[in-house]
Amino acid sequence: MFDKILIANRGEIALRVLRACKELGINTVAVHSTADADAMHVRLADESVCIGPPPSKDSYLNIPALLAACEITGADAVHPGYGFLSENARFAEILAEHNLHFIGPKAEHIRLMGDKIEAKKTAKRLGIPVVPGSDGAVTPDDDALAIGKAIGFPVLVKAAAGGGGRGMKVAHSADDLMMALSTASNEAKSAFGDASVYLEKYLQKPRHIEIQILGDGRGGAIHLGERDCSLQRRHQKVWEEGPSPVLAAAARARIGETCAKAMRDMKYLGGGTIEFLYEDGEFYFIEMNTRIQVEHPVTESITDIDLVLEQIRIAAGGDLGRSTRWWSTASKPPCRCSGRWSGRPTSSTATTTSTGLSSTSPASRWTARPERKTS
Repeated sequence: MFDKILIANRGEIALRVLRACKELGINTVAVHSTADADAMHVRLADESVCIGPPPSKDSYLNIPALLAACEITGADAVHPGYGFLSENARFAEILAEHNLHFIGPKAEHIRLMGDKIEAKKTAKRLGIPVVPGSDGAVTPDDDALAIGKAIGFPVLVKAAAGGGGRGMKVAHSADDLMMALSTASNEAKSAFGDASVYLEKYLQKPRHIEIQILGDGRGGAIHLGERDCSLQRRHQKVWEEGPSPVLAAAARARIGETCAKAMRDMKYLGGGTIEFLYEDGEFYFIEMNTRIQVEHPVTESITDIDLVLEQIRIAAGGDLGRSTRWWSTASKPPCRCSGRWSGRPTSSTATTTSTGLSSTSPASRWTARPERKTS
């Protein structure tokens, strides 16, 4: 197990990692910008280090400053949380070059799944069903119209990099396609620095279902059920619930095992989420997030499994815990009844809003302590 973990993040997720470290008896290092000097995650950590001024590019995205903080404090692992550097493959590689552990997937998997075109090709190769679409990036110079007609209108033009609804435009007919390509490409270039876009069949009324997975990096992997995030505004998730009200047990088991098998074949390490569109009884892969997600408390509330704690255990060389193996064989999500929780729900359904915090998640059962040391 690690001796000391540096948390390369701030706010709620930093507190979440702190709580898991406390349960495991691991010392913690908080990093902060000058604006966050009195933030709660700084006050609760065993040590803290200022890494720069308020702009995130000068602090939380400042890799040399984070490396210096690790050296100063003697941290042997880094938890990136979500956002910032959590899906930066080069950051994971740099940490490895300095004999530091990145608590997350292997750099090659972060890079592979971070490119949506390559991710889609990989998913198809691994047997995960995908949305019909172009085989790669499409430009106005390509025969985009022929590709669109082959897919069938309406089609969705999507950015190959990034997410969050940026660089996405719908072409309802052939007349709309060129404008959609140009607009999506420009928006993708502005938002992500990559103008690459590709085409997918536009599903009219799908559900948005995401499967939580855990892998040990040695060929072992399980799924922990699904979250339904179909309620969205401008492609941004507003409400998440689990289990999904539209999935039967057989469909849940089928797609869950498909995802788990794919992760076993990849020898995926750590936590991740595979996202699908679900329409007319069929699942279609859209992307994979190689990190803990904001909405992870929904899954924790259903399973009573601490995902952040499992991330840390697995990154330290541990296997999939007994509780995770047991849950993966259950026919349906169990009702939560553990006395560890701050509240006892009356059903197995958990929800979270766009803030990402569920009142019955593991994060809510940690009683904060005010003492800290500063270096």
